[in-house]
Amino acid sequence: MIEIAVKYLENVTGAKPWTGNADRVCRGCVIDSRQVETDSIFVAFPGERVDGNDYASQAIEAGAACVVLTREPSRELIRQADDHECAIFTADDATEFLLRLAQGYRARMRCTVVGITGSIGKTTTKDVLCALLATRYRVHATRGNYNSLIGMPLTILAAPRNTQIMVLEMGMDSLGQIERLSRCAQPTYSIITKIGSSHIGLLGSRENIARAKAEIVCGMAPSSVNFEGHHSKLILNGEDEFTPFITAAFAKPAGVDVVLCGTSADDDVSATNIELDQNGSPVFDLMFANGAQFKTKLGITGKQAVPNALYAAAVASELGIPQFTIDEVFREAQITGHRQEVRLAANGARVIDDSYNASPESMAAGLDLLSTLPCRGARVAILGEMGELGDEAPRLHQLVGAYAASKKPGLLICVGDENARQMASAARLMGMDEDGIQVVPDCDKLIARYSHVLAPTDLVLVKGSRFVGLDRFVEEVC
Repeated sequence: MIEIAVKYLENVTGAKPWTGNADRVCRGCVIDSRQVETDSIFVAFPGERVDGNDYASQAIEAGAACVVLTREPSRELIRQADDHECAIFTADDATEFLLRLAQGYRARMRCTVVGITGSIGKTTTKDVLCALLATRYRVHATRGNYNSLIGMPLTILAAPRNTQIMVLEMGMDSLGQIERLSRCAQPTYSIITKIGSSHIGLLGSRENIARAKAEIVCGMAPSSVNFEGHHSKLILNGEDEFTPFITAAFAKPAGVDVVLCGTSADDDVSATNIELDQNGSPVFDLMFANGAQFKTKLGITGKQAVPNALYAAAVASELGIPQFTIDEVFREAQITGHRQEVRLAANGARVIDDSYNASPESMAAGLDLLSTLPCRGARVAILGEMGELGDEAPRLHQLVGAYAASKKPGLLICVGDENARQMASAARLMGMDEDGIQVVPDCDKLIARYSHVLAPTDLVLVKGSRFVGLDRFVEEVC
């Protein structure tokens, strides 16, 4: 974790010092006063419900070496800080303080950074890549949803000093955010997984989403620069319709070389002859630009996981991971829970737990898997509403409902309010039997009506945005 003397904080972050022992060394950084340990930096974030500034006194008592406020400290707080040899700083913007502090620590570590963004597939790509890199390097990576303007710098600040590679997810909900994250992290390698419809309600169009994701190039050095033996590379999907735009408008002007991954012979890393085995695991031929080729298999279910594995293989290959290791890791690959994880219900039914989140593209991928896996009983699709789609929400929910009908499940259960009804209506319009379509208002009603009616031979897809809470249904039946 970060270790920095109080006297250096002003130069690194631009924050204003009020009091403190200049030689005291700070260790670690938190934004929750309950997580303060001896010598922590506590950064107070103002909020609508909770104002972190109100908890500065508790942080001092808990042993903080420094508290960073967004308002002027009271005389009483300064006296308390002096009594505990705790420094006090103020910053106009707590988020910017964190980003600058993390950027300074990242620069001192001089490790290789891999940045990952995209509408879907970020976590799968990260999980596979970390498993590959961990066979040779000391790796530190994003945990949970720590991929925001606050979460990513906290991830950097928590990295051990001997970290060799950091793998950082970068999320956003508006233009400009990934640029700030990228300038903080300064990635050597960056991956844009896919330009989908997530956040279209916030950004207005997929082109704007592509622009926002492409900002990851902003913190990258030109590929002509040699940084400790590595040259910057941007990893893109060769089949994504926005790849030419990102290459021409962002990568080339920045002097960053592009590596393409996909299913075409023109791609630098490609997968061909993709098939699913009886457990839904993809089996395919993996080929690199140098002509090396071998058959491999993913321990992850669904064809949608193959592009994510290719991105990981592209970066791993650049970092010297041998092909036989890539094959071994692919076969044992596992991903963070609630993402197309095939689980066994208590009564024997198989449940495709994809309840972590949802977008139109990932809904389609889940339905593809449901229709592909072998099943002796009924195929059941439990689909929750999708968030952050704005004015496009009715149309995109209708598209999902129509696509669900085309896969001919035995039962379609739509969970939610108006958008759930839009899915159901579209499924009916596409000819799905009325008796095979149900709408329930929330997860509680879903559990009450359907948790005990699954047959041991059924195959069930559970998919929806996080706010619907369908993971509770999975835990109830499994």
